[in-house]
Amino acid sequence: MPLVVLGLGSNLGDSRRIVREAITALEQVLAEFRASSLYETSPIHVTDQARFINGAVAGLYTGTPGELLSYIHEVEARFGRNRLAERRWGERLLDIDILLFGNLVINEPELEIPHPRLGERRFALEPLLELLPDAIEPGTGLLYRSIRDALPEQGVKRIIPSFPM
Repeated sequence: MPLVVLGLGSNLGDSRRIVREAITALEQVLAEFRASSLYETSPIHVTDQARFINGAVAGLYTGTPGELLSYIHEVEARFGRNRLAERRWGERLLDIDILLFGNLVINEPELEIPHPRLGERRFALEPLLELLPDAIEPGTGLLYRSIRDALPEQGVKRIIPSFPM
């Protein structure tokens, strides 16, 4: 079973509750489940919006990347996400991204793994590295911590250490 890392974010509604409940939903499909701390982060692409609550989860997954993506979309929809009604990189009730799926590299129109903008986003790298400090970018072999360390600060602040499960 491949080790999967998922990134979560929310900046609408009760974001802390939404992310916590989404983490609980993801725990149902990942074995040897672990969750990162929660982080409060500044938006980086569209800045005229509220700060985000972000985190990550990791665990072993028995299905395919496509099956996991379908489950993620179901979880997002449970929390009211409507992808057609939101602006790109804008406000959202819940966003869940597949950051890593084992060592797979996938470049398909509906699914890219590792996440194509992971190396630009401290808000995704900080929780990922909390769970997997020695994580390596599939395909390049670069350490994600080296990628993170080359980025600007980006307003990422840990607010709830070691998320309790």
